[in-house]
Amino acid sequence: MRNWLSQVLAVTGLNLRTIKDRKGASAATAFGVAGVVMVLVAVFSISVGFRKTMANSGSADTAIVLRSGSTSEMMSGLLHDATRVIADAPGIRRTASGPAASSELYVIVDVPKRSTGTVANVPLRGVQPAAFEVRRGIKIIEGRSFLPGRNEIIVGEAAAQQFAGLSVGSTEHWGENVWTVVGIFTANGGIAESELWCDAGVLQPAYRRGDSFQAVYAKLESPAAFPKFKDSLTTDPRLNVDVKREDDYYAEQSRALSALVTSLGVPISLLMAVGAVFGALNTMYSAVAARTREIATLRAMGFRRSPVVLSVLAESLVLALAGGIVGALVAYLLFDGFRTSTLNWSSFSQVAFAFAVTRGLLVAGIVSALAMGLIGGLFPAIRAARLPVATALREL
Repeated sequence: MRNWLSQVLAVTGLNLRTIKDRKGASAATAFGVAGVVMVLVAVFSISVGFRKTMANSGSADTAIVLRSGSTSEMMSGLLHDATRVIADAPGIRRTASGPAASSELYVIVDVPKRSTGTVANVPLRGVQPAAFEVRRGIKIIEGRSFLPGRNEIIVGEAAAQQFAGLSVGSTEHWGENVWTVVGIFTANGGIAESELWCDAGVLQPAYRRGDSFQAVYAKLESPAAFPKFKDSLTTDPRLNVDVKREDDYYAEQSRALSALVTSLGVPISLLMAVGAVFGALNTMYSAVAARTREIATLRAMGFRRSPVVLSVLAESLVLALAGGIVGALVAYLLFDGFRTSTLNWSSFSQVAFAFAVTRGLLVAGIVSALAMGLIGGLFPAIRAARLPVATALREL
């Protein structure tokens, strides 16, 4: 066993020391793997970042009430009387100003993107005063909050960064009103940062919505109060509603984009990986061909086949590991925290979010690189081990 291990170390050390003699082909293989890892990590950081934004939007002790059968707020509709019944339901947290329930209206407005100038669908949300109690993470970072009864809006930080004309003091004409931006807010990185907020009572006549709403957001006494709250509403003959936990609702909203990213990203990454594997195969076959005499000499001196196989695999894995680390590092530096916006397929509105290059993605990228190195080095390693010693020695 000790003799076998010494053979492995000796042959592997020889292979690794001679990489510099094949630096062109070796660098091409490493950079090919790096490219695959960079694309793989970058593509899936989109899905992770979007899901993270959605996850930051929901809370287990907050419920959202929609009309029965609605998959999003855009498809829902609730009359004023129904929202009053919902606000009086058991399980809702009570404050000095009343139940922590906000009846809300949701419309889409056209706003140009800063980067391209193309018009995007941005959500304008009409809320009631309780909205700031229901969503406790709301914080004004510039300007002030809107005043009830006025044509004023506050803008999420992500929306202010991604879309033009939303700075404090600017005005926009939407619906039948001219709106003035009076503040910018954050929401713990959640989806609300992609929205514009105003007084629901002002938004209703601006879009001729009468006294209707689309959803009710309610802060519960605790997560455990959700079944009681849901049962009281779904069994009430005056209502026809669906009740969901807020975190579950936003998790459902993120599935469409995650599925799209996966369906596009996996085939692209696999195609690039095939190219990188062929690059590794070419490099390692060339390396084996260039060292035919060395391998034959070692075999003639008594070296076994398995140390030769492991040495070739080790060289391939080292090149792949180097490429994987470079690709993961480049992806992290270029894409982690990069802010953009995309269409939320459930509401057909833009959601601003940041790419998230997580530790798990980096590890997955490097593991993928090692898999490419293993596949790319396996067949050349087998060929090296099967070289006929007598035939190879004739080349000396």
